[in-house]
Amino acid sequence: MSVNRKISWVHLTSRVKQLIVAVLSVTFGISMYIFLNSFMSGVNDAQSDITFTSMAHIKIYNDLSSDVPVFIENPKDENTVVMVSNNRNIKYTEGIKNAAPIINAVSKSDEVVGIAQQVNQNVIIRNGVTKYSALLSGIEVTNENQLFKTSQYMIYGSLFDLEKRSDGIVLGSKLAKNLGVSLGDNVSILTSDNVTKIYKIIGIFETGSAGTDGSKAMVSIQTARQLLSKNKSFATDIMVNIKDYSKAKEVAAEMKDITSYKTEPWQEGNSQLDSANVIRDILAMAVSLTILIVAGFGIYNIMNMTVNEKIREIAILKAMGFNGKDIVEIFLTQSIIIGLVGGLTGVVLGNIISRIVDNIPFKIASYDTLPINFRPSDYILAFIFGLFITVIAGYLPARKASKVDPVSILRG
Repeated sequence: MSVNRKISWVHLTSRVKQLIVAVLSVTFGISMYIFLNSFMSGVNDAQSDITFTSMAHIKIYNDLSSDVPVFIENPKDENTVVMVSNNRNIKYTEGIKNAAPIINAVSKSDEVVGIAQQVNQNVIIRNGVTKYSALLSGIEVTNENQLFKTSQYMIYGSLFDLEKRSDGIVLGSKLAKNLGVSLGDNVSILTSDNVTKIYKIIGIFETGSAGTDGSKAMVSIQTARQLLSKNKSFATDIMVNIKDYSKAKEVAAEMKDITSYKTEPWQEGNSQLDSANVIRDILAMAVSLTILIVAGFGIYNIMNMTVNEKIREIAILKAMGFNGKDIVEIFLTQSIIIGLVGGLTGVVLGNIISRIVDNIPFKIASYDTLPINFRPSDYILAFIFGLFITVIAGYLPARKASKVDPVSILRG
């Protein structure tokens, strides 16, 4: 050990209580940084998981927007002008008549991890005199479960029973409660074309999303096509999931060359979810960095007090031939040691706090405890930020000490 480091070690060990306080301030700052970012990351992922229980990363559908082309049959002559105030009132092709070619083309993308067809229709569900408006979804059970993990949200019955029973229906828990029905009861479905059919409830699901649980019902896609008198390849929506949902806009833009139908990334209709995630991340980062900076001020005060207490020793060292760089090294070494010890203990404490919180009971959707993410990047950044702030807090007093005039100090 060099002479400068020996002096640093003596300074640290001569004031053990000060050393403990300085280390604990770094430990607390880093542990809170890790916990807050792990918790906020877990909350964001939980929110996304709940949202994506019924919403795909990309949706392909027949968009009946104002730019739908209008074709006029047998105009009187080429000078005839046709004024259309709202072409939605003109007869159009509803849904996707043949979804298979689109699915085959989309599935070739390396980014795609799952595809499912749906036949969606707003219907009236009736139980006796009680009736509610709901979204009836005809689903491909296996593909639907692959995309949305729907079977995990079943609280009664099995989702896969829809493949076995053409008269089976699965309801959201809130919708079932509002209708006053339970497993095994019958409900009648009324479509917009005044078609009525009776279904038996073979399952009830609960996603944790009030909108989905209170308004969604599911049948097999073959049953939905029969109910709406559609051909066997008809679909209203093609749901696509990709490897990284944050890249949905870029992938959707690439899919526009595959089909003329609307390819809509989830951000287009749910920008509030993306904004909420960003705001939570910024809030967690701001709070945790503030804690680290406050810890840095504590270290600065301790190092500044140490410099003032050791001012005569510093003067003697400079009189003996130690230069300003040596003095900076002596005090900077102390702050680095505090940062390293506090950083390591902070990482351990942050992990312990996160694991304790991760085991706190908290029932929502498929989560039984509070959501926590254990990302290595949070631990690495916390250690780096903590060490950086500690070095800065130690360098300023060290620089002050290096400029001490030994003659004026020793003369008093």
